Amino acid sequence: MNTFEANFDGLPGLTHHYAGLSFGNEASTRHQHQLSNPKLAAQQGLMKMKALADLGYLQGVIPPHERPNVAALRQIGFSGTDAQVVEKAARQAPQLLSAASSASAMWVANAATVSPSADSADGRVHLTVANLNNKFHRASEAPTTTALLRAVFRDPHYFAVHDALPQVALFGDEGAANHNRFCGQHGEPGVELFVYGRDDRHSGLVPARYPARQTLEASEAVARLHQLDPERTLFAQQNPAVIDQGVFHNDVIAVSNEQVLFCHELAFLNQAELVKTLSAKVPGFTLIEVPDSEVSVADAVSTYLFNSQLLSKPDGKMRLVLPEEARKHSGVWRYLSNLVESGGAIDELKVFDLRESMCNGGGPACLRLRVVLNEAERAAVNPAVMMNDRLFATLNEWVERHYRDRLSQHDLADPLLLQEGREALDELTKLLNLGNVYPFQQ
Repeated sequence: MNTFEANFDGLPGLTHHYAGLSFGNEASTRHQHQLSNPKLAAQQGLMKMKALADLGYLQGVIPPHERPNVAALRQIGFSGTDAQVVEKAARQAPQLLSAASSASAMWVANAATVSPSADSADGRVHLTVANLNNKFHRASEAPTTTALLRAVFRDPHYFAVHDALPQVALFGDEGAANHNRFCGQHGEPGVELFVYGRDDRHSGLVPARYPARQTLEASEAVARLHQLDPERTLFAQQNPAVIDQGVFHNDVIAVSNEQVLFCHELAFLNQAELVKTLSAKVPGFTLIEVPDSEVSVADAVSTYLFNSQLLSKPDGKMRLVLPEEARKHSGVWRYLSNLVESGGAIDELKVFDLRESMCNGGGPACLRLRVVLNEAERAAVNPAVMMNDRLFATLNEWVERHYRDRLSQHDLADPLLLQEGREALDELTKLLNLGNVYPFQQ
């Protein structure tokens, strides 16, 4: 049976703005209070989805969340009608309204961790929704993410969508951004690598400047929920020193595909030992390790060199999907050009303009959730979310009608923004055949 790796990209929401909410994400902090363009953000995301679909990859779309999150604002003491809740939050605590209006759900690499049916004991695709409890603006995403994923992967015969882990620090879970899978081909049983930032059971090296968001306890819990073979499941600690340089998730410093690991030489703690283990467990394992002398961690973070998509091609080679920032950096682009010319596994570079997402700290890999599907599983996915010419045109027309082309934090107080968002999302659920997935629709 044929097997495919599908990418499901998050669509940037109508309240996409630059609030600098994510401590540890230096791009987010650097662009705080600048004007954003939600319409352009959505159009850039759709353009990437369509381009990859045109190249023959399975490509789906995951809708944005309802924002502002009025329920979260009520939970912390703001009362009245929905419009009054927004007005009071804007007047009394604008930073909380900004957090409740974040469009961060667009980065669906943090939506869930995914294991294919080839790896799970019950032969189903498993998705565990991330609790994202390290940040207030993301910790409220789990219920809507769960509803959306169950509307996309709706057949329980093929898919198990697990609720998020308990919302406590011990089980801090940031989803697929800290997860890699290695295999010969996507349909074969693989070796799954969970990357964590801290282990709350043992003292050890931890970052000094920025928080380590993913815990070993959360990674182990996800592996149990997914019924993975312990012999084919690995756990590795992210290098605390690079977390302190802005590598808030593993996908900012490493990306994998099939047998290939493309990473910085400082990505992992005890990296040589990890590479040795992967070499023993993954047939044909190939390491592409970028020396710090050629690309510094700071340059990797500023260009999102590793927050890229590494995609298989029919000829057995791989293409690397990168943000425009990587091409504009002379040192990074020189390294990549030499890499392609060397004749190794990666022989093609494809660049996209994702500036709106990049300015808030999310590159190509942040925007997508990878899901390996066999033919039967592919047929069981909600077909209305899969990208094609018709859906691309429909969604672009929908964006053109509903999205603003500039947004500041001050604009979040506009009561019309809440109304505009609900009208747009109500229409979108019909376009994508999702059912009533949003709180305002209940």
